[in-house]
Amino acid sequence: MGLPEEATLQDRLTKLQQRIEIAASKSGRPPGAVRLIAATKFQPPEVLAELFALGVQDVGENRVQEAAAKREILGSKGTWHFIGHLQKNKANTAAHLFDWVQSLDSLELAHALSRGAVLLGRRMSVLIQVNISGERSKFGAPPDAVASLVREVNALSGLELHGFFTIAPFAEDPEAARPVFGSLRTLRDRVEEETGFALPVLSMGMSHDFMIAIEEGSTMVRIGTALLGPRQAHAYR
Repeated sequence: MGLPEEATLQDRLTKLQQRIEIAASKSGRPPGAVRLIAATKFQPPEVLAELFALGVQDVGENRVQEAAAKREILGSKGTWHFIGHLQKNKANTAAHLFDWVQSLDSLELAHALSRGAVLLGRRMSVLIQVNISGERSKFGAPPDAVASLVREVNALSGLELHGFFTIAPFAEDPEAARPVFGSLRTLRDRVEEETGFALPVLSMGMSHDFMIAIEEGSTMVRIGTALLGPRQAHAYR
């Protein structure tokens, strides 16, 4: 059963946590095995502040400039994930603003991010975005290039690689995403065996399909509408 439109953020968070728990149980894992990333694109800083107050510490932003404006207001609160397509010329800024870049999709971008992180005296957590579905409209490394990219990224001193990120094609039936998520999990397992590197994180699943993603092994879900509701006219732009 859904929630009324006037449901509070606390109401939606509670319902979402219950659904995550159900899906995690189906995959034989505790709810704590799944990390909730609040997708806060176009949401005002006040919403992020409320999320932090409710205990949601991970927020995902799609645009560097928007995140910069919000961080100027919110400071060091929370853990910030970049989940959009990142241009190489914004890598230095991203290294300054974000704790994680989930959408690393090329060696060139990896080098740029590593240089930015090294200049700041830090290591940045990253995920490799994989275009597992092969859609031309999607960014991401092709599956057959991933093992090589894993080796190359792990050699960079400014980055710490944790796993993979993908976006499934949208379909009315969330079940249609199951083969995509299952394929990424299988690819991860194969690449771990080939390279010897541990890749424990699978960031897959959004509001429409996150329960299927969790059942297929997701350890991070990126949730916007199911947590924050429909974007309002006054939403941050």
